[in-house]
Amino acid sequence: MRRILLLRNLSFSVAAMAALCGHAARAQAPAVDPTFAKLSEDWRTPFTPHHVVGNVYYVGSSGLAAYLITTPAGHILINSNLESSVPQIQESVKKLGFKFADIKILLISHAHFDHCAGSAKIKELTGAKYMVMDADVPVVESGGKQDFQYGTALADLYPPTKVDRVLHDGDEVTLGETVLVAHKTAGHTRGCTTWTMKAKDNAKTYDVVVVGSPNVNPGYKLAGAESYPGIAQDYEHAFAVWKGLKCDVFLGAHGSYYGMAEKIARVKEGGANPFVDPDGYKSYVAERETAYREELKKQEAAK
Repeated sequence: MRRILLLRNLSFSVAAMAALCGHAARAQAPAVDPTFAKLSEDWRTPFTPHHVVGNVYYVGSSGLAAYLITTPAGHILINSNLESSVPQIQESVKKLGFKFADIKILLISHAHFDHCAGSAKIKELTGAKYMVMDADVPVVESGGKQDFQYGTALADLYPPTKVDRVLHDGDEVTLGETVLVAHKTAGHTRGCTTWTMKAKDNAKTYDVVVVGSPNVNPGYKLAGAESYPGIAQDYEHAFAVWKGLKCDVFLGAHGSYYGMAEKIARVKEGGANPFVDPDGYKSYVAERETAYREELKKQEAAK
């Protein structure tokens, strides 16, 4: 998703700020969308860290998901979020009773600033190995400059981060007895990744799915002059993958994908684990596929 320059850390140059205010020539920069401005508030709002299922915990903010997968051999973190998110993630890990320094592997959903801008800092603090899907590697290592949509927007850039392992579709990431599988579900980014794993909880084993992103962002071109060659085919493949995955526990790059706030409220009421939601997963994928096909149809008609 697009970054909102007004909310960025004050490390931006005066020239960049002048560009936002219209005092510099950046005619190509899109206008600020108030929807993103509102979302950015949620991205920075702390959320109570909590247990999801088995060895999976939520350590993100109100609007940006991050997951800690714990093992006796150390921990795996999915998503570093914003640069400013790192202290929040640290505090959430601590509140859950784990050590931030024990994070051994860092993964991401996709190479947009709101999911990976904090990666350089987390690598510095923990020494974690950064593992990224092949087509997103040039983006994260360029600090966003190689992104097909946002590479020229100063507001969407972030610290370049060296990738330690290049992942490919179907690769496994193993730590201790925990195995995550990387599914390439491109479209939102060229290397957008959906993660799956099995989690044991109370003698039961659950299939966990962390959806990368099925969304077609404003400005994406699916037909005619495509945002990148084959973007529509990538979305088609991604939806085929999502529909083929077995899912008990539905998670995603944003808590809003799976109704996190509503579900955590139900946890407090007691009863069955609300994060076990196979029907919610199917409904979400179906709704997002409908939205994609409607957008594709509209763009094809406008060619």
